[in-house]
Parts: sequence; C-alpha cells; structure tokens
Amino acid sequence: MADENGNGALQQFKDGVLSDNPVLVQLLGMCPTLAITNSVENALVMGAAASFVVICSNMITSLLRPLIHPHVRILIFTLTIATFVTLADRFLAANMYKVSKQLGAFIPLIIVNCMIICRAEVCAIKSGPLKSFCDACGIGIGFTMALVILGVVREILGNGTLLNYRIMPEAFYGTHEWVIMVLPPGAFLVLGIVIGVSNFIRQDKAGGAA
Repeated sequence: MADENGNGALQQFKDGVLSDNPVLVQLLGMCPTLAITNSVENALVMGAAASFVVICSNMITSLLRPLIHPHVRILIFTLTIATFVTLADRFLAANMYKVSKQLGAFIPLIIVNCMIICRAEVCAIKSGPLKSFCDACGIGIGFTMALVILGVVREILGNGTLLNYRIMPEAFYGTHEWVIMVLPPGAFLVLGIVIGVSNFIRQDKAGGAA
C-alpha cells in the first residue's frame, strides 16, 4: 500500500517520461509522430489530446477494474478510449478549427494508438487510481515532449519559424529552404537522430551508474 501511494507512483511517472518514453524508447505512436510534427503547434495539440485521453482512460479503467471481466477487457478499453477521443476531437473542432483541420484524421486515430491501449493493459487494469494517474501523466508528458522536440527541429529547419514566428534569417537558407524537413523524409531523418541521441544518453548514464 505504501508503494502504491508513494514511491511506486512517482517511479511510474518518471519511467513514462524518460526510461519508458513511448516514442523514443518503446517506439509507439509512430504514425502521428511522423505525420504531424512539422510544426510545434501541431505537436503540442496532438500531445495534449493524447495526454487527455490516456489520463482519462487510465482513471476510468482503474476505477472499474473490479467489474471488468478479463475476456471483455479489450472491448472496454476501446470503448472507453473512443469516448474520450470523441470529446477531444469535438473540442478541437469547436475551439481550434484550423489546427483540427491540419491534424485531420490523426485525432480520431488516437483510438487505435498502441500507447494508450498498452497503458490500460499494463498498468490501469492492475493498479489503483493514484498509480494509474501517475503512469498516464508520465506517458502523456513523455509523448508530448518527444513530439515537441521533433516539431521544434523540423519547424525551425524547414520553415525558419517557431510557433509561426520567424526566428531564422532568410540568408540561413541561401537560395533554397530546407523543405525536406517538413516532408515525410525529414520526419524519418529527425526521428532517427533524436532516438539515436536518446539511446546514447541513456547508455552513457547506465555506464556511469555501473
């Protein structure tokens, strides 16, 4: 019980942000990661939407876990996630229409994001509300952080802007802008570099700890 209310929940949060980061370590949610990180604004909105869904679905699953029979758990997970995805999608369409149109089908596709179903199966169905909440917060922040890192690099190098404000001089690009950075090949390139740097840092820390 002490672990559930203290160190266990805190460790679950830290793992979600760093050592079990859904994008940089587990390589989950690759479709939106590659598709919408051509700007920081899109990355922030997608991260916020996914975080809202994973937190709410984890909490509902944890609270209802004594009532969920094992053979229907995946169905319950999917219906719960779909409910909160619909709420997020309608909220964005009503209040952030331009960004909602840019993200297109990727908000509804959160329903099938392995990251969210994974947290329900691995943590929420087995843990109390506090641990499930911390787990979801860590995963949501870790996911958003990874998206924003990619968004910052791609938007600055591709458009010379950050949150739509120009920060790079025109002379930086010479005669050609780095259009590839806001296209799919740029997404793969930046993601590979960021994952490589992340792995190097984690291995270096592990070597230092040893």
